[in-house]
Amino acid sequence: MEEKKQAEKILSICLLAGKIMVQSGSEMYRVDDTMTRMANASGLENVNVFSTPTAIALGIDGSSGMQLKQIKTRTINLEKVNRVNELSRKYVAGDISLDELAIKLRYIEEDVRDFPFWLQAISAAVVSSTLMILFVDEYDWVDFPISAVLGTVAFVLYTIANKKLKLKFMSEFFSSIVVGLLTVLGVRLGLGHNVDNILVGAVMPLVPGVPLTNSLRDLLESHLLAGIARGVEALLSALAIGIGIAVVLKIFL
Repeated sequence: MEEKKQAEKILSICLLAGKIMVQSGSEMYRVDDTMTRMANASGLENVNVFSTPTAIALGIDGSSGMQLKQIKTRTINLEKVNRVNELSRKYVAGDISLDELAIKLRYIEEDVRDFPFWLQAISAAVVSSTLMILFVDEYDWVDFPISAVLGTVAFVLYTIANKKLKLKFMSEFFSSIVVGLLTVLGVRLGLGHNVDNILVGAVMPLVPGVPLTNSLRDLLESHLLAGIARGVEALLSALAIGIGIAVVLKIFL
């Protein structure tokens, strides 16, 4: 009986680590590897992990006991992924106990610290303006400042809309429409001279780069279900952005 309770405790802690990683944008193969190593270090052999972007399950061969956790929200927080990885390495190396691991994992789960919003907005401006120069392959210094401003606007609008609507794709669609309108207006007012160049930079904060990268990595690691799911999610985001921009350009250009 005690062994069964201990096994259930280990499975629960491993699932908590996996849940944090999936919610924070980790690749599925990393989630599987981390959970398996932690379970093995706890004395559980022949564990089976089933992970998707919406749920993860962990069980033991020859046992009817299996635990599952649902993933309701997903974001990008690679710092949490790194912190869980560091904890798992310490646990596997024997530097911390199982109880200490559980306490630290719960702290990471509840820790919602993030970079200040103003710093995120500045970062969006830097990303938009610099990537605009990179992708258009010319030093377009005239459109550089307006691209930075509109990239910040896109990020701020998306963040606010996502909190209100709770619909990621609609938030991206709405933000891209507003940015498209402001781009056309800015060019007509003489604040910029190339609509295409400005839009290339302005939509960069909305582009689903991490989900797309994780999708490809999961596919290469034979996580076909997770890879396809994340690929479809990234494709829908790209379509929402593209359709929003296309609607504006079709009407006003």
